[in-house]
Amino acid sequence: MKPQNSSDYKTLLTQVIQKQMVILGPSITLAKARNVKGLTVADDGTVVNMEGQPQTLIQGLIDQFVQLSGLIVKKTMEPLLSAYPNSSAATAAASIPLAEAPQTTQENTNQGGTK
Repeated sequence: MKPQNSSDYKTLLTQVIQKQMVILGPSITLAKARNVKGLTVADDGTVVNMEGQPQTLIQGLIDQFVQLSGLIVKKTMEPLLSAYPNSSAATAAASIPLAEAPQTTQENTNQGGTK
């Protein structure tokens, strides 16, 4: 079933966020979801407001989690690959861009829905 209206997109985004909350934990997931400009997310992961094109918001949310996964891969591989500092695998792992840590600024808090 393809989302047809704003309510369908809110439901879809809410489901994605809530599933990520189970995997990553609520604080990381909410920080990443609240980094998406135009998306307001409640503490339970419910999308309460969307501003902008739904496809853009979905892509923004995906980008936040992909950015995080690069950091997770790098951090989990570093100890393993440090035993082989001259290998091509270690070089490749070092080139994975680090994601920026979520910042808890007043702006993020205001965008983030309820606290």
